[in-house]
Amino acid sequence: MKINNREIAYNGYFKIYKLTVEQEGQTFTREQFDRGDAVAALIYDTQKQEYILARQFRVGPEDALTEVVAGMVDKGEAPEQSISREIEEETGYEVDKLEHLHTFYSSPGGTTEKVMLYYAEVSNQHKAGGGNEHENEHIEIIRLSAEELQQLQTPDAKTIIAQQWARLQKQAKV
Repeated sequence: MKINNREIAYNGYFKIYKLTVEQEGQTFTREQFDRGDAVAALIYDTQKQEYILARQFRVGPEDALTEVVAGMVDKGEAPEQSISREIEEETGYEVDKLEHLHTFYSSPGGTTEKVMLYYAEVSNQHKAGGGNEHENEHIEIIRLSAEELQQLQTPDAKTIIAQQWARLQKQAKV
């Protein structure tokens, strides 16, 4: 497959490209949703021995979701800086330990978004959290035991991956 042309089809809060693609002698168009790179983290409070997630309204499903803390990598930031910033903004915690778990595409058929998923340990909540007002974030902090995390029903892929990772860690310790 070869991309012969790329033009901006939409340039608003998000960017969409119209691609002219050639494959096996045929030319066709595809749209590409340019989302950028994202970071997410399953957060564990080592003092309270509970997981910390976020609940907020999401435009895609048009509903509030409980999910791992997540955000976008800002220009000039390393992913580790971005997730540490997001954790502080959304939960008010400083990161004590950060471990990269997986990097994956959220929907490779049409979006550029690559998600870097981390496990973060925290112990000091020095702010209330809740997100940034200037970004219109209204985030509720959700605290779950290990059992409650495993029982959480969510349609969010990054949270499901984090749940599976936590389940495998528990099994490895037995």
